[in-house]
Order: sequence, then structure tokens, then C-alpha cells
Amino acid sequence: MKLSQFKFNLPESLLANNPAEHRDEARLMVLHKDSGKIEHKIFKDVLGYFDDQDVMILNNTKVFPARLYGNKEKTGATIEVFLLRELNKELRLWDVLVDPARKIRVGNKLYFGDDDLLVAEVVDNTTSRGRTIRFLFDGTDEEFRKNVEILGETPLPKYIKRKATAEDKERYQTIFAKHEGAVAAPTAGLHFSRELMKRLELKGVDFAEVTLHVGLGTFRPVEVEDLTKHKMDSEQFIIDQTAVDVVNKALDNKKKICAVGTTSMRAIESAVSSGRKLKAANDWTSKFIFPPYDFSIANCMITNFHTPESTLLMMVSAFGGYENVMNAYQVAVKEKYRFYSFGDAMLII
Repeated sequence: MKLSQFKFNLPESLLANNPAEHRDEARLMVLHKDSGKIEHKIFKDVLGYFDDQDVMILNNTKVFPARLYGNKEKTGATIEVFLLRELNKELRLWDVLVDPARKIRVGNKLYFGDDDLLVAEVVDNTTSRGRTIRFLFDGTDEEFRKNVEILGETPLPKYIKRKATAEDKERYQTIFAKHEGAVAAPTAGLHFSRELMKRLELKGVDFAEVTLHVGLGTFRPVEVEDLTKHKMDSEQFIIDQTAVDVVNKALDNKKKICAVGTTSMRAIESAVSSGRKLKAANDWTSKFIFPPYDFSIANCMITNFHTPESTLLMMVSAFGGYENVMNAYQVAVKEKYRFYSFGDAMLII
């Protein structure tokens, strides 16, 4: 398939700048992939589509406050440093993006916080905006992370044209977040409230947790018309034996297995055994899923509404059927569903 086949007109007014007042009260579009039929619901209505021993696969990655603002030595110029991933814990080496990049050179020192709570030195250039920096910090790892927590800002996507607030710290995080390492939230999971999860549990629905640390590469624009030439960034994922057992039991019993979000889907599709079962893994994946694609594990998925020409829309189209999904997106625009990270949800079943 070609990039241009995933174009559609998305009015800017439909990009959600704030979350729904209550997590489980965002709108929910239900798309039946066999018939293409569409229903309009509220998110907590997902309860009506799942039964005893069905499984939901959740991504339990935790977003850390990855956006730091500091000053460059000598000039005092303000710079933004976006922490992408830790390269070496002992040396405190990090892969980062800097802005404005042209002013940040190897050897520069960067100061963060009124009393220089953290100081870093630029040690390498990686891409035009990418740098490797080393934090010059003698305390424990726990103290270092506490300082990042104090100085860092919730890494809201750039399209949100407002400052991150204290509320975002909670709302740009799933209630089941456990393992820190993501620079963006697995947004389909943001719709789950404690009450809804309890009600699903009471219905007999099982949860399998996987971890995929979402990187910024998830949102990297596709710049080639021929999709086979697009390269995804690698993201770390972990699937333990407990999750494997829950999922494979549901596979054997022909139950519904629902991937909550494109990140959960990418993780499980990166860990398929030769017998088309889920297997335990601790690895990196750069898997790019676009139509046509034969899915091995999940038979339904929950996802948010994605932007035109995004790799996320391509994966959803592969799962729900290209015509079905592109038609559903036209309906979503017409019905003014909210798009992107804080937006509404879709259940493909």
C-alpha cells in the first residue's frame, strides 16, 4: 500500500487538547470488522462486549517527565532537552533531543533548575536534533530520578499548544502504569478507570500485562510513498510468562483477546512462536504493521483515533480492514469524534 492511501481531511478543531472529564466517559466508536457496521457508544460500554475468560492485553509502561528546560553555560540561553532513553545507568548517559539544536554543541554544559539541581554535558551528536548527554551527578540513582521528577514536565505531544499541568501528570498516565520508560502514553489505556476495571473483573474478564516503552518514533512521520521502505524506531518490550499463560489459554479456548492500544498489539505481534502462540520475550522491536497483515494473537482491539498518514492508522487499517477503517474515520470526522492522545476511542471487534 501507498502512503497517500492514508490521507484524510482532519480539521484541527478535532485534535483533543484536554482529556474527557472522566476517563471512562470518552466516546467510543464500535466497528464490527466483518460487516463494517458502526455503533456509537461511551467508553464504559465496552463492558457489554466482553465476557467470562475473555482477555484484555494492557501495556503497563509508565511515562516519565521527559521534558526538561535548562540553560546553556556562558550564554544562559534557554534550551529544551527531551529525554528519550537512558543509555547507561552508571555513567548517566542519555539519548536526548535538544531545541534549538543549532546552539547545542559537543562539550557544552547545560544547567537545570534554579540552583543547578542537575548539570549535564553534551558528549555526542546523534542526529540533527539528537544528542548524547551525560548528567554530572554524584548521588544515588534514586536521588537522580527524584531530581528529574522535580524538574521534568509531562511530555505532552507537541500538537497540544498549552503548558503541561499538575493534572496532566495523572491523566497522561494509565491507572495500571508500573514500569517507567515511556516518553508517550499508551493512549488507548487512558480510558480505563478503576471502577471500569473492577466491573470487567467481576464479569470474569482476565487482564494480561505487557510492557512496551513508547518512544517518539511511534509518531515519526512516514516520508516515503512506498511503505515497505519506511523504518520504525526500535522500542523495548517485555512479555513475561504470566501474561503468556493467560493469553495462550484464551487462544486455546477461542475467547476474545483484545489488544488495548497499538503498542500492546506491536508487542504481542513481535513475540509469536512458530505455533502462532504468544511467547515470553525481553527484546527490542521495530515491527511496522500495515495492510495486508495476518495477525496471530488478538482478535479485537481498542485504539484511539489517529492522525492522517500515521503508522498507527496503518496498523489499525491492517486489523480492521482498510475500507472499513477509512470509512469509520470519515464518520468520526463527520460526528466530531476527538482525535489523538486525549481523544476518543474505537473498539474493533
